[in-house]
Amino acid sequence: MTSAHNATGAADPAPQAEVYRAARQDKPWGHELIFAAIDGKYIGKVIHVNTGHSLSLQYHLRKEETISVISGEALIQYGPSADQLTDRRFGAGDTIHLPTGVLHRITAISDLDFAEVSTAYPGWREDVVRLEDRYGRAGTSAP
Repeated sequence: MTSAHNATGAADPAPQAEVYRAARQDKPWGHELIFAAIDGKYIGKVIHVNTGHSLSLQYHLRKEETISVISGEALIQYGPSADQLTDRRFGAGDTIHLPTGVLHRITAISDLDFAEVSTAYPGWREDVVRLEDRYGRAGTSAP
């Protein structure tokens, strides 16, 4: 194996694995585990939504997301505007890619776990525009 060298000719340190505990963020509808947060690259979450609860009707200005149901059943609403939403039931293995600007909302028909991977440019945590929210967060980026 060849070692890498930097501009001064010195050997670069070998890449190192990083081991850590996933960060849990409690939400009014359940919780999320952020298992990957690589700034400038991607974010990975496992999200749990309690039966009957919904995430806000929202979109993102810059962030793209891909969502895949792990267990449970969801109603996912998505579309170009609030009056043009498609309603679709999702179960384990069903996946949707949400480009920037697509409105979406997820409602748990049963206890729901899904994986979400998204882009992670600077400010990704605040990139949520909430149009409707059952928990008083409409118009905010509050967790």
